[in-house]
Amino acid sequence: MTSVSDMTSVGGRLDRRARPTAGGPTAPRRRPRLGRQVARWLFVAPAVIFVLVFFGYPIVQNVMMSLENYTTTTFYTGEAPWVGFANYVTVFTNPLFTTTVINTALFTVGSIVCQFVLGLGLALFFKRHFPLGGFLRSLLLLPWLLPLIASAAVWKWILDQGSGALNQFLGLFGVSPVPWLVSPSLALVAVIGVNIWLGIPFNTTILYSGLQAVPEELYEAASLDGAVGWKAFWHITWPSIRSVVGVVVVLGVVYTLKVVDIILGLTGGGPANSTQTLATWAYQNSFVQFLFGQGAAVSNVLIAVSLVFALVYLSMTRKEVDE
Repeated sequence: MTSVSDMTSVGGRLDRRARPTAGGPTAPRRRPRLGRQVARWLFVAPAVIFVLVFFGYPIVQNVMMSLENYTTTTFYTGEAPWVGFANYVTVFTNPLFTTTVINTALFTVGSIVCQFVLGLGLALFFKRHFPLGGFLRSLLLLPWLLPLIASAAVWKWILDQGSGALNQFLGLFGVSPVPWLVSPSLALVAVIGVNIWLGIPFNTTILYSGLQAVPEELYEAASLDGAVGWKAFWHITWPSIRSVVGVVVVLGVVYTLKVVDIILGLTGGGPANSTQTLATWAYQNSFVQFLFGQGAAVSNVLIAVSLVFALVYLSMTRKEVDE
């Protein structure tokens, strides 16, 4: 017969065999988890490398260039003396800096406000189904699809003081030719008008997509309470597309801050620097006067301003995803 001590010893051995060791079950689990982490990084690595090479390196190089006396001889000798913040001091103390900042603010605010108002109006108009509505929406995208320099050339012909199509049309009503692009008081207004024409398709397309996501049942329920027209827009449409509006405005600001093609094609920054912005001034410093250090300093100011709006855009999109 088996004694109690024998049964106890056998049970102890079985208990020790069945009991998991400290590293037994967890070791096989760590390997797959480590493999998943490595796989994730392998999938992300191409995007990280692309961003670092094509975005990170140019920005770092631009910052370094703004701290050096970078000239045309540097391309041959490779030598660029370190000057610290001298380029920034030169830029900030230049009287043209204040002019470019004011012009940039006026150009951006004027373009964004008008683009958004007109784009929202067209989006609300196209939300109503009517014949040829889809065809007209496709035509609306045409300014967005044209190359900017080609659009600038066409608008320069339209706004020409002597033989421009706009002045010829106004002449039919007895209006004398208007110096749209050669008058310091009108040139910025004309450039803003052309940029508004270019930005309307973007605003209309994005806002129209946002309006399509608003359920029609909300309007039907609101109509029973007498909320129609402006009341329906203010209490239903606007709260529903508020996140889309924020994205449109922020992206519009970032895009408008870096506009160069239209201004250079229409006025070249003139007359008398009346249409000179930070973007065009950075271009002229670098590629007209070959003051690459000062041009890099101006562009870094523009990058810093754009970065602020980019962070606002990221925070808004993250909040939208969380909601």
